[in-house]
Amino acid sequence: MSTIDSYKSKVCSAEAAVSKIKSGDGVYIHSNAAAPQNLIAAMTARAPDLQAVQIYQLITLGPAPYAEPECEGSFYVHAMFVGPNVRQAVNEGRADYTPVFFSDLPALFSTGFLKIDVCLFSASPPDSDGFMSLGVSLDCSLAAKKHAAVTLVEVNRQMPRTFGHNRIHVSEVDAIVEADHPLPLLHNENPGETEFKIGRNVASLVEDGATIQTGIGGIPNAVLQCLKDKSNLGVHTEMFSDGVVELVEAGVITNALKTLAPGKLAVSFAMGSRKLYDFLNENEMVEFFPTDWTNDPRIIAENHKMTAINAALQIDLTGQICADSIGTYVYSGCGGQVDFVRGASHSSGGKAIIALESTARGGTISRIVPTLNQGAGVVTSRADAHYVVTEYGIANLHGLNMKQRLRALVEIAHPDFRAELEEQAWQNHRWRGRLPAAGLVSSDLSAG
Repeated sequence: MSTIDSYKSKVCSAEAAVSKIKSGDGVYIHSNAAAPQNLIAAMTARAPDLQAVQIYQLITLGPAPYAEPECEGSFYVHAMFVGPNVRQAVNEGRADYTPVFFSDLPALFSTGFLKIDVCLFSASPPDSDGFMSLGVSLDCSLAAKKHAAVTLVEVNRQMPRTFGHNRIHVSEVDAIVEADHPLPLLHNENPGETEFKIGRNVASLVEDGATIQTGIGGIPNAVLQCLKDKSNLGVHTEMFSDGVVELVEAGVITNALKTLAPGKLAVSFAMGSRKLYDFLNENEMVEFFPTDWTNDPRIIAENHKMTAINAALQIDLTGQICADSIGTYVYSGCGGQVDFVRGASHSSGGKAIIALESTARGGTISRIVPTLNQGAGVVTSRADAHYVVTEYGIANLHGLNMKQRLRALVEIAHPDFRAELEEQAWQNHRWRGRLPAAGLVSSDLSAG
């Protein structure tokens, strides 16, 4: 049978495709902007006929109707990274959060530790050889497919064809649902004044010729906008965003000096605007890799001047970094922060940076705290913490003792909270008075 005939023989409706899902099955849903919207809707419509279907996913853009209260008992979500569409379900106990580093994700599936029976993918139309691209998201998807009995693919005419280790052949799938709809967008957050102050502080640490990793959001967007005076930057990252495209177009990101995959942007998934998706389509400059490669700290460390830029929700005065929860309220996930912190810290000339605003809730609470909130998750340990950046400066905690850390972090806290932090430091750690801070803190004078 020819490739075209094989493809046509597998085309069916979404309803027919999801009829292959049975009660008790483990179902993997393609991640990020590649979540297959038609297959998800059809599967959810079968809720009255299904029981205890186990859903495994990372972030999925778009609706997640299977996580709504009316589907309780039919579907149970296991989120390896908690996004907005399942956050309420996780915190109400109708779903659960699996803390895991992205570097470890593929092995959980490829070894069969997490049992996957059915994969729901989104892909580009096949090429002349029958290969479909998984488009804007690879991460652990092909690892999830390794032991799956059934693979259902939503072939979306608007899915970018991307390059790298992200192809699936028509012969490997069991049903194809044709679609033609825009990918869900993740709108850029416009950075404010405080975020630009942080961005300038972070940018001061980024050297020409560095290979960078960053995420998405107000602070990462500000950082990227503050890198426009740099030269010959490279990219090795899990997450690819619009800000990176702007730096490529400006000639700042060339990938010319990269140690690994020179000339290429090495990524695992992308979320953003239509412009980003158009940039990725048929672009051989971008190569997609699974997260057990992009996020392996040993591989990351091979990049010369690897500079990892990550965010946090809270940090205590000893350097423990919370990035996945607000107290016991699960907000996101471990993701790749520790992968890149450890990789960058072992890179020749590398830097591991954690950036956060000094306050939250309109300036009413400090994000630098004497102790983390009860139940808060320590994503990055105090032994892993290196550069911490706020709008008030930069503290490099690596190699500092506990009292030196206290001093360094108090100095980059919001001035309104410094006296209180010093008092708490005395009560908790028997530290009082000003220790020599020369070389520990670099202040941004523009921050006041």
